[in-house]
Amino acid sequence: MDRRDFLKRAGVGFAALPLSSCVSSLVIKTNTQGTVARLRDLGVVIGSLVVGRHNAITDVPGVIVGHTTLISGNGPLVVGSGPVRTGVTAVLPHDRDLVSNPVPAADWTLNGNGELTGVGPVRRSGLLGAPILFTDTGSVGPVYDGCMQHLLLRHPNLYSQSIRPEPIVGETWADFLHDTAGGHVRPEHAIAAINTAKGGPVAEGCVGGGTGMRAYSFKAGIGTASRIVTLNTAEYTVGVLVQSNHGRRPQLRVDGVPVGQHIPDLLPESGNVPGSSGHSLLIAIATDAPLMPLQLKRLCKRATIGMAHTGGISTHGSGDLFIAFSTALDRGRVVHFSHLDRLYQAVVEATEESILNSLIAAETVVGRDDNTIHALPLDRFVAVMRRHGRIK
Repeated sequence: MDRRDFLKRAGVGFAALPLSSCVSSLVIKTNTQGTVARLRDLGVVIGSLVVGRHNAITDVPGVIVGHTTLISGNGPLVVGSGPVRTGVTAVLPHDRDLVSNPVPAADWTLNGNGELTGVGPVRRSGLLGAPILFTDTGSVGPVYDGCMQHLLLRHPNLYSQSIRPEPIVGETWADFLHDTAGGHVRPEHAIAAINTAKGGPVAEGCVGGGTGMRAYSFKAGIGTASRIVTLNTAEYTVGVLVQSNHGRRPQLRVDGVPVGQHIPDLLPESGNVPGSSGHSLLIAIATDAPLMPLQLKRLCKRATIGMAHTGGISTHGSGDLFIAFSTALDRGRVVHFSHLDRLYQAVVEATEESILNSLIAAETVVGRDDNTIHALPLDRFVAVMRRHGRIK
């Protein structure tokens, strides 16, 4: 059954999702509320904690997200001309001046065959004073330049300050679909992602930096989720956003079910030849719990468990790079280490669901040289989950 017919029968409609600076007629599957269909729309619930209003990183008060999506051209690769399947995703802790109002932050590398540039100031100061941006491997430079232009426009004396924040730019490999060497992402695309960032529902799947990405040999990209926890009498939110480009098909598990083993076909195709798997995973973690950088690094480490729950093992060639920040305004108090367990659980659950949302939301994409990455077939996915008792 065609995935659109399946979703319509399940009560999920379709509409075009507006994308910032998008050169495409790509149609994204949406539910009846006009937002992208997600894991929970199919009846699969991950974990036991309560989710936020949008089940997104933007449920953390103040956090905003923006995308610039670039899709153009078809057919044989012509370096510099395309086809183009890429973009930029921006995550900002708040919509105020980040340079003047930095937030506590920390990063952590699970496996370092990738790039998360600009983390030097975070490691030295424990503060994040610039946006986080995700893109493809060939676009780190122009994305960094665009964000730096954005900062300098607002702070001409940026380089004379005692602590100079730098853009955090992460990348994953989109070359199977995209003209990586073509220089299609420009500084203005990064600026557009920053300037259009907003709260509320977050576009997922084939958008922004996730446009050319895959996970477990299915089309994937951007995914997000959130959890709410109560520590003593205080309520806190943890939100996660991922750019998924990792894993091999047999590894894919959903709520413990070996989905990848049940759906071994529909592998990426180069002509009629299966393509290789993606390798890397970028994760941004946000919370309004008052945490120190050392504690935020511990949240980063727990994200690996959420990745592992979906089957990821962080291969030798993988760039699995994570960053976490706190938006808490009260710097005079922090959560005691003995109370972190619920936050750890929130990160694990939200990371797992974010990765799965990146798969559920994505559509089949044909890119350079007619290379194809297929979407997860939702009718077959639901049938597998139902057989294993995960969907009633």
